[in-house]
Amino acid sequence: MPHFEIATAIAAPPDQVFEACLDVEAHTRSMADSSERAVGGRTRGSLSLGDTVTFQARHFGLTWRLTARITAYDPPRRFVDEQDAGPFKRWHHSHHFEPDGTGGTLMRDVIDFASPFGLLGRVADHTILSWYMPRLIKTRNAYLASALR
Repeated sequence: MPHFEIATAIAAPPDQVFEACLDVEAHTRSMADSSERAVGGRTRGSLSLGDTVTFQARHFGLTWRLTARITAYDPPRRFVDEQDAGPFKRWHHSHHFEPDGTGGTLMRDVIDFASPFGLLGRVADHTILSWYMPRLIKTRNAYLASALR
């Protein structure tokens, strides 16, 4: 199963970064390049434990829907979102927020995912998604870092 981690320094305190990462509208703004929008579950405001949101976006020329649920919630240190329904066989995204000692935050995204379709899915994971997914998370994080300055 593919696994990757992204660390991002953000010049805002952990509680603000934590809240921004759970804000549905901030998420859709950060993913504007893929025309992402919330189409189900909580479509506005901040997510909390047990909430779901369904995002629709275009990737690779196709429209995809992914329903995520907040399955762990420990403000302002950590939360986890996992796929309830969507294109992955498995999607587990753990978000970690640590003070950086200067008033900012070191945010870490820890992601495990797997595509369906057996061998074909594993090939897609390792040849396409292993570079595409980290790039997508880095784009989102760059937006958040800029918005929270």
